Amino acid sequence: MQVRLAHTEEFNALGQVMFDAIHALPSPYSDAQRRAWNETPYAGADWHTKLARQYVVVAMDHADLVGFMTLEGDYVDFAYLLPRARGTGAFRKLYNVIEAQALQAGQSKLRVHASLKAEDAFAAMGFHVTSRETIARKGQDLRRAEMQKHLEQP
Repeated sequence: MQVRLAHTEEFNALGQVMFDAIHALPSPYSDAQRRAWNETPYAGADWHTKLARQYVVVAMDHADLVGFMTLEGDYVDFAYLLPRARGTGAFRKLYNVIEAQALQAGQSKLRVHASLKAEDAFAAMGFHVTSRETIARKGQDLRRAEMQKHLEQP
C-alpha cells in the first residue's frame, strides 16, 4: 500500500471511491440513509473545485486507487476507503501524511466530523469525541461525531 498526492485527473475516481465506501456493507447506516448521504458518485466542476482547495492524498494498492483523505486548514474533510483496503493499514498511512502536512502548515489541532463507520479509525489515531450530532439530509437523520486531536510540533 502506497500513499501519494492525488492528481486532478483522479478526482472523479475519488468520487467513485467515496460512493463505493458509503454503500459498502456492513454499515451502521440503513440503505435509505446511505442513499441520502450520497446517491451518485461525485464528479464535475463543483467536486473538482472543492478538492482543488484541499490537500488530497490517495492510497494505492499496486495500480488501484483504494482510498483517499483530504485536509483543508485544520479540518479533515474526506476520509474514505474501499472495503478491500480496510484492515490493511491504509487509513493509518493516509492519516500520517495528513498529520505531517498539518504540522508543516503550523496547525495545533485537527478536527473531523466522523461517520459512525469512521469514528473508531479516527479514535485509533488519537482523536477524541468533542460532541455528537445528527444531521438531516434528504429526509434522513445521519448520526456522526465531531472529533478533535491536539498536535504537538516535533
